[in-house]
Amino acid sequence: MNKLFNNYIGFAALIFVLVFSCKQEQNLPDPYQAGWNGEKVCEVLEDNDYLRVLKCTFPAGVGHEKHYHEPHFGYALVGGTFKLEEATGTREVSFPTGYSWSKDEVSEHQVLNVGDSASVFLIIEYK
Repeated sequence: MNKLFNNYIGFAALIFVLVFSCKQEQNLPDPYQAGWNGEKVCEVLEDNDYLRVLKCTFPAGVGHEKHYHEPHFGYALVGGTFKLEEATGTREVSFPTGYSWSKDEVSEHQVLNVGDSASVFLIIEYK
């Protein structure tokens, strides 16, 4: 009985290590791959061993299909108002020009520019 218990504990520990040590594979596109109605909204400004810099432009009425972000820093070159859909729900958010944020974990969302003018963002992803 004790040997069976030890085998069970060993097996449970192995499963725990495999589940929590492996990087989860994403089924969604990253922000560069994602677009809106088949059109790209982001362009790569820099891509090196340490980071990737994207410039994403959203004219009024244009969004970004559901995608994921690795940990990143974002900066609003030209702010705007967006409908943001994420795991916690849907809300409207306004980003003033010069607004910045950072995320330390992988995140997923979809956005739509509901304002009346174009918005432009820099996204700096850490590698």
